[in-house]
Amino acid sequence: MTIVRQPTRAGVRDAAAKIAIILPPTPLFTSEINGVTVAFKAESLQPVGAFKIRGAWHRLTALDDAARRRGVVAFSSGNHAQGVAWAAKRLGIPATIVMPADAPRAKLDGTLALGAEVVRYDRATESREAIAARLAEARGATLVPSFDDPWVIEGQGSTGIEAARQMAAAGLDAPAHVVVPCGGGGLAAGIALGLGDARVTVVEPEGWDDMRRSLEAGWIEPVGDAPPPTACDSLQTMRVSPLTFDVLSRRGVEGVAVSEAETAAAQRWAAERLRLVVEPGGAVALAAVLAGRVRAEAGMLVILSGGNVDRAAYARVLAG
Repeated sequence: MTIVRQPTRAGVRDAAAKIAIILPPTPLFTSEINGVTVAFKAESLQPVGAFKIRGAWHRLTALDDAARRRGVVAFSSGNHAQGVAWAAKRLGIPATIVMPADAPRAKLDGTLALGAEVVRYDRATESREAIAARLAEARGATLVPSFDDPWVIEGQGSTGIEAARQMAAAGLDAPAHVVVPCGGGGLAAGIALGLGDARVTVVEPEGWDDMRRSLEAGWIEPVGDAPPPTACDSLQTMRVSPLTFDVLSRRGVEGVAVSEAETAAAQRWAAERLRLVVEPGGAVALAAVLAGRVRAEAGMLVILSGGNVDRAAYARVLAG
């Protein structure tokens, strides 16, 4: 895809203003970890169960009337799929979503319920990017990537703008350190742009921590062959984009990785302490703080990015 512009802090502010018109703020919770009050942004409570609705709305509302008539094509394991489908339905835009055959049933059903057409593919043998690109070209539709797009990045960054306002209203310190789940890095890049004074740490599952390794190396490192299985379906990105990597590397962002056990423990903690259902990929930032991989400190904001769980898998997690 040809990038026609770079994401900007002004674009993040514009996205935040645009999103505030159509969506109420997601709740901000606080709880203590190791004696430190930490703020938690519950993006798991968005209408589609994840922050992806923000980038989708900012991107689709930027399309002109002719582009809207031709429709949009996206690829996603489920959260971006539902965000694009939700925005497309509200705007009257035809939407086609390329989803892996093993996508969680709840995410597939949610996407279909919003009226999108779904095209399935084999995650192990087929390229979702290639399939989506062919469909978009054949239909004259606009391709809406899940993170490799300036409007999408700006839209996701509205999460940080909104949280900062809520922290100020609650009498909390301004966000000094934001801990963010990371797949392709769109959410982290948007927050890094929108909250320019805050330190940002990205968190990924072990074996899928290509952003962490890329930031440490100074160039993009792909996940590599035969990565380990992970419950974090929303964070299974094989290679980050130059767009998100550039934003995060210029900001000096660092990354950490968490284990499957640490992620499951974070899901249980969120259920018990915050009364929130959080999916594995949405819980990794919390997992990093609970496990001590990121030290809890004043002004810390943890993003709980999604809550679209597989019921059976979630029941097993809660059972320990």
